[in-house]
Amino acid sequence: MGADRSVVLVTGVSRDLGRRFARHLAAQPGIGRVIGVDAVPPGHDLGDDVGDVSFVRADIRGPAIAEVIAAEDVDTVVHMSVIATPGPTGGRGTMKELNVIGTMQLLAACQKSGGLRNLVVKSTSTVYGASSRDPAMFTEDMQPRHQPSSGYAKDAAEIEGYVRGFARRRSDVRVTTLRLANVLGPHVTSPITSYFRLPAIPTVLGFDPRLQFVHETDLMRVLTHCVQTEVAGTFNIAGDGVLLLSQAVRRLRKAAVPLVRPAVGGIAAALVSARMADFSPEQLEFLTFGRGLDTTRMRTELGFEPAYTTEEAFADFASGAEDGTGTAGRVVDGLASSGAGRARGTQGRAGRG
Repeated sequence: MGADRSVVLVTGVSRDLGRRFARHLAAQPGIGRVIGVDAVPPGHDLGDDVGDVSFVRADIRGPAIAEVIAAEDVDTVVHMSVIATPGPTGGRGTMKELNVIGTMQLLAACQKSGGLRNLVVKSTSTVYGASSRDPAMFTEDMQPRHQPSSGYAKDAAEIEGYVRGFARRRSDVRVTTLRLANVLGPHVTSPITSYFRLPAIPTVLGFDPRLQFVHETDLMRVLTHCVQTEVAGTFNIAGDGVLLLSQAVRRLRKAAVPLVRPAVGGIAAALVSARMADFSPEQLEFLTFGRGLDTTRMRTELGFEPAYTTEEAFADFASGAEDGTGTAGRVVDGLASSGAGRARGTQGRAGRG
């Protein structure tokens, strides 16, 4: 049995979700070894009393990743190192290098590996975009109304294109791409969780978008399922049901601050500049129009059932969310006041017209 146990390489283990998934996977039956890879060491230990993860310091943007895959006899790669915001990486240019160039190099390394059997890619539903002309629910065969021209959405679209090319060249490798709704949970730090942790929630006047979420536990479960299940393809992943933004704000017991869209953009820019929250153009679109995912294929073909609905995932996040205080609150309040003034001015001009 030992010869048949998988050797799995997980990218992006310096970040919390990657580190936690690597440890989770190492404890599963049928997994022989887990190798965690990142350009910098993780902030916490990768081992525990159930399963251990070997860490290899390697930048997937360079050729060293091919050497790791060959030296460790890796048969499965789980790619989790696509990032949604620049954060501490150094800016948009570095972010794009990590996402796109890193993925290209990783796929080139996978291409050379004769022993590779499985590739699992953590992608995002952001590839569908968000607009007023979207369908009620996106299926995996649908395209965005507008191709993204910049940012995380463009990176994700390019990455998926390279993954499809790899799948055509290496038909012997099972390739699974997961288009995840926003991941939530008490331990998740992301653009959407930083938004919900603000002391007051800026919203776009006149819009109440539909939201879907995946619980962090279900993220671990679906990635593990893909490693252990012989199913290939692209799948939408989300908890059952939808939640309106207005409902989410009420459940947080916070005040919504409805503003005209330019004012929300101003708040977003101020919070990003102050490094208090991460806002991207695609997140602003999402918080205006929302997005719905059809998850039929997740159940019928992938054979996965989330343990948490969208509402339950949000409730678990809300139970552990801390209220924002201090400067972030003053930024929101100050810009909200000026935005409200502009909104009244806009409505007054509309009325006079």
